[in-house]
Amino acid sequence: MATINWGIIGCGDVTELKSGPAFKKVADSNLIAVMRRDAAKAADYASRHLVGKWYSDANKMMAEAGANAIYIATPPSSHLEYALSALEKGFNVYVEKPVTRNADEARAMAAAVKQSNAKLTVAHYRRAVPMFLMVKDLLDTQKIGDVRTVQIRMWQSRKPKLIAESETNWRVLPELSGGGYFHDLAPHQLDLMLYYFGEPEKYHGFSLNQSTSTPADDHVCGQIQFKNKVVVNGSWCFNVAESLTTDTCEIIGTKGKITFPFFGNYVTWKTDSEDETVTFKHPQHIQQPMIEKVVAYFKNEGPNPCPIDEAVTLMDIMDSFTKTK
Repeated sequence: MATINWGIIGCGDVTELKSGPAFKKVADSNLIAVMRRDAAKAADYASRHLVGKWYSDANKMMAEAGANAIYIATPPSSHLEYALSALEKGFNVYVEKPVTRNADEARAMAAAVKQSNAKLTVAHYRRAVPMFLMVKDLLDTQKIGDVRTVQIRMWQSRKPKLIAESETNWRVLPELSGGGYFHDLAPHQLDLMLYYFGEPEKYHGFSLNQSTSTPADDHVCGQIQFKNKVVVNGSWCFNVAESLTTDTCEIIGTKGKITFPFFGNYVTWKTDSEDETVTFKHPQHIQQPMIEKVVAYFKNEGPNPCPIDEAVTLMDIMDSFTKTK
C-alpha cells in the first residue's frame, strides 16, 4: 500500500484531538471517511476536519468509501463486531482500548486476526509517547538497578477530570464499557507494565462498588508477578475527595526509584548520586507517534507496535481484578 487511507468508525470526542487529525498528518496516511450513527454529527465532524466523506452506517462506509484501513473508536461493546466485519472484508484495523469488554471477546478478535490476511493493532499509544519511552530507557539501562516493586495509585473523584465527557457517560455502564472508570484508564497503565516488564506469571485482585453512585464497581485492587520477579501492586479508587486525587507510579529498584504520572508530563528518578526531573510537552495529537508506527506496520515497513495477543493478556489481567473466580 503506497498510502493508508483511513475510515473512522465512531468519530466521537476521543477522535477530536487525540487521534483523528493525526491520520492526515502522518506521512503516507490520509483520513478519507468517517462514520457515526448520528448522521448530523458525522456530517459536522467531516465538515470541521475537512474529511471528504461521511456515513451513518459502518458497512456502507467500508463498501463505498475507498478506505484500506479502519480505525474503531466506538465504545468497547461494539469493538469486536466492527473488527470482525472489517477483518473479514480485508481491512487493516486499528482499534481503541480497551480492545474489548473482556478477555473472551479479545480472544475472539485474536482468532479472527489469525484467520485473516489483514492486520490489527491495538491503540495502547503510550508505548510510542516520548515520556513513557524515557521511562523504558531508564529501566533498560538499569538507572535504578534491578526493579523490585511497582506501586500504582489512581485515586479520583466520582467525576474524574481525566475522563472525557460524553452525553451518556457510557464509561460507567458495564454492558457498554466492560466495567467502570477502571476499564477506561487502567488499560493505559497495565499495558505499560507489560511493555516494560514482559510476560506476567500470575495475577489476581478484587473489585467492589463502594459508593453505588453508578452501576459499575468504583474500587479495584490488583497484583501482578512477572516472570522476571517484578511485582506490581495497583490501587484504583473512583470515589475519593477531589483534594485527595492522585495519579502516580513508583518503580522501586535496588539503586533508586522512578516516579511519574500516567496522565501527567514529568519523569523523576532518584538514586544515591542523582535526583533528576524531566518535564515533557506531549504531542498535540497524542496518538500521532503510535499512528506513525501503525502506518509503517500496515505498509510492511515496521513491526506491530501492539499486537492483539498482548491485549488479550491485558484483558485477562483486568478480568482477574474485576471478576469473582
